Amino acid sequence: MSRDPRRPLPPLDQPALERAALRYVERYATTRAKLVAYLNRKLRERGGEGPIDVDALADRMAELRYVDDRAFAEARVASMTRRGLGARRVQEVLRQAGVGADDASEFRETLEEGAEEAALAFARRKRIGPFAAVPAERDRREKQIGAMVRAGHAPALARRIVGLEPSDDDTGWDS
Repeated sequence: MSRDPRRPLPPLDQPALERAALRYVERYATTRAKLVAYLNRKLRERGGEGPIDVDALADRMAELRYVDDRAFAEARVASMTRRGLGARRVQEVLRQAGVGADDASEFRETLEEGAEEAALAFARRKRIGPFAAVPAERDRREKQIGAMVRAGHAPALARRIVGLEPSDDDTGWDS
């Protein structure tokens, strides 16, 4: 039996909001802050019935380990650095996801140590610098540097990698 699309959904009560929270955390890797934002949005859309404590519900989800900001940050850092994104970009994504400064700072050293490797992965993926087919002209090099900086890499590192000559043998860069 399907619901009539013209009839509004009933307001949420505490059990309905808990079910919505469970559906959300089973479907998406998320942070506590993103869960709170989602639940508050649901309450704005449908209204609430009775006493509803969104923060307590999010805390309970964190206690049950359905939401783990540190694990979320760890997975996101690993994924983004493999894709070749730099430390600034990764830290911005973590901040937007609501990962606390304490959890995010744990990965700062990892990001700094892997900065060159991530920049090379980005250059390889975009065929920049030593991974290009032919040397780039000055205008093209500046655009490539801009792309690397927007990807979160330090300008000095971006200039160094973009300035490298293309080579047939890039085995030295496969680390």
